[in-house]
Amino acid sequence: MNRRSFFKRSALLALGGAFAATGAFALSPARNRYYQGPPSPNFDGVRFFNPGGTPPKGFDDLLRWQFGGGRARWPDEVAVAPAKPAPHVDDMTITMVGHATLLIQVSGLNLLTDPVWSDRASPFAFAGPIRAAAPGIAFADLPKIDAVLLTHNHYDHLDLKTLGHLKAAHDPMVITPLGNDAIIRDSIPDMRVQTGNWGATVKLGPATVHFEPCHHWSARGTRDRSMALWSAFVIDTPAGRIHHIGDTGFDQGRPYRHIAEKHGKIRAAILPVGAYEPRWFMRDQHQDPAEAVEGFILSGAAHAVGHHWGTFQLTNEGRDAPPRALAAALAQRGLSTDRFRPLAPGEAWAIPA
Repeated sequence: MNRRSFFKRSALLALGGAFAATGAFALSPARNRYYQGPPSPNFDGVRFFNPGGTPPKGFDDLLRWQFGGGRARWPDEVAVAPAKPAPHVDDMTITMVGHATLLIQVSGLNLLTDPVWSDRASPFAFAGPIRAAAPGIAFADLPKIDAVLLTHNHYDHLDLKTLGHLKAAHDPMVITPLGNDAIIRDSIPDMRVQTGNWGATVKLGPATVHFEPCHHWSARGTRDRSMALWSAFVIDTPAGRIHHIGDTGFDQGRPYRHIAEKHGKIRAAILPVGAYEPRWFMRDQHQDPAEAVEGFILSGAAHAVGHHWGTFQLTNEGRDAPPRALAAALAQRGLSTDRFRPLAPGEAWAIPA
């Protein structure tokens, strides 16, 4: 194998950050390794699924994408001015750490979403998506973290190394959908974890966290596709409601249509706007900025934070493509860019009342 082939193969293996296990080269186990429970509207007894939705692409399509070209070149490193957040915020402030990691400070609570401080979003230390932007908050500068909202188990969202550091420094409660507790406790046995299916709720001090559907999938390796659930969250607090989606395909707007009717007014939505090219491969599992704007409108949210861009190059689009596409989509729908902001690492936003 020549050097170029070796690095291409290593890069393909390291796609575990978001796409490594398609199931096309996996056996069909009769038992779920993470979760055992009766069949339900989103669980067939072995795997979770999106009711009425589209499953992830297979291995042949993964190869077609990887060797099909069209990948933009990202900068090796971008400048980041790290934030130093306050110990507590009575109202609502959201600070971007990077990718899907955000610090939510609301009603005196400090929450982290999908915390990743590692250099790579990968199961490997030597290959896989590497940070182009340093964390927007230095780990040592974090305020006391009350809870972690963990949406699913892809490597760019569930980073066991970071969770171990958080356990040692903050001992937060991890709130995550079904099955992910087994992954966490296998590595960090004493981590406090609460799980739920879509529709479940968890009380967290003055807030209530609701598990809500999104259209995605999960995997940590080649034999565990969709054995742990994925989820969005609605955080209901005295300062207002936050709708956080870690990853989602637009799925005809279904992750958004019920939100306002079920929960009332959303003060802030946290919506993915990156990792969307090529569309033929990504459409079903990752929305693009125009679809994020449509979801924002459907949910009735007052403001939105764009995340899942600019830190790890997972897909083909350029690093700065998502903010440009988001601005164009907002203009097309007659919406102000002051309402939907793609935060850069280190950028904090005190969400308007």
